[in-house]
Amino acid sequence: MQMHERSPTVSVILPTYNRAHVIGRAIQDVLEQTYRDLELIIVDDGSTDNTEEIVSKMDDGRIRYIQHEKNRGANAARNTGIAIAKGEYIAFQDSDDEWLPEKLEKQIYVFKKAPKNTGVVYTGFWRFEGNQKRYIPSPKIKQKEGNICNKILHSNFIGTPTAVVKRECFEKAGIFDENLPRLQDWELFIRISKCYLFKCIDEPLVISYFTPRSISANQEALISAHLYILKKHYDNLKADNKLLAYHHFNIGNLLYLSGNFNRGKTFLRKALRIDPLNFKYLGVVLASMLGKDVYRYATEFYKKKFSAI
Repeated sequence: MQMHERSPTVSVILPTYNRAHVIGRAIQDVLEQTYRDLELIIVDDGSTDNTEEIVSKMDDGRIRYIQHEKNRGANAARNTGIAIAKGEYIAFQDSDDEWLPEKLEKQIYVFKKAPKNTGVVYTGFWRFEGNQKRYIPSPKIKQKEGNICNKILHSNFIGTPTAVVKRECFEKAGIFDENLPRLQDWELFIRISKCYLFKCIDEPLVISYFTPRSISANQEALISAHLYILKKHYDNLKADNKLLAYHHFNIGNLLYLSGNFNRGKTFLRKALRIDPLNFKYLGVVLASMLGKDVYRYATEFYKKKFSAI
C-alpha cells in the first residue's frame, strides 16, 4: 500500500488477531479522524480468518499492513508497530474499541501547548463490561496530570487506546514488556512517568468494551503480573510505605480470593507489618483467619465504605 513521501506526525498502531468481524469499524475510526496527518499501522498477529481481505479493501494510502507469521500476543504486535512507525507521536487503537472523531486533533493540540517534557496526552473513556458502564479516570483520582509517578504506581487509570505517546518516550523508557502476561500498559506508563509529564483530556473520547475470556486463566495471569510489577519497581515502591503495603495487600487479596489461602495470608500480613496503623488491613487479616466467606464479606464492606481496597 502506498505511503506518504514525508513522515506523518502521528503513527496509529492497531494490533489484531482474528477480529475480521470488527476490525473494519476500528480502521474507519482512525481514518475518519478530523486530524488527518497520520499513518495507520495494522499489525496482524497471525490471524487465520479473513482479516487481510478486509484490510485490502480499505482504499487509503495511509494504511500499512504488517503480518506476524505466528501469534505472539498484542504487545509484541504493538512493539512491531513501534519499531516501524514514522510519526513523532504514537497512538494505539484496539480492534474492538471506538474513537470519537476529534480524539487525535484534541490530543495533538494539547501536545503543542504543553511543556516540552510532556510525554503522554491521554483522554477519559467509557468502559463497558456487561451491563455496567464506568468512566475512567475516576473523579476520585485528584492528580491526573503533571508528575503522576506516585499516582500511577498505585494503580492504572490510563487506557492504551486513549494515549498518544511521544516517540522519544520509547527510546528512553523502553517498549512494552512482553514478559508480562497482563497489565503491560500499566507497567509501560509507570516507566514513562519516571521520565516525563502527563496531560489529561478529562472527557470520554474513547469507548472500550471489556469481554472476559477464561476467568481462571485471567486471574492467574493477573496475579503473576502484579508480582512481576512489585519486583520490577520495588525500589520505587519501597520509598512509600503506604504504597508498598497496598501492593502487598492487593496481591494477597487476589491470592486469597483465588483459593491460595496460605500465600494470600502471607502477603496480607506483610501489608499490615509495613503499614501497621492501617485498620482496614488489620480487619482483613483477621477476616482471613475466619474463612473465605467472612473474608469476602469484609473486603466488600471496606470497598463500599471506604472505596480504598
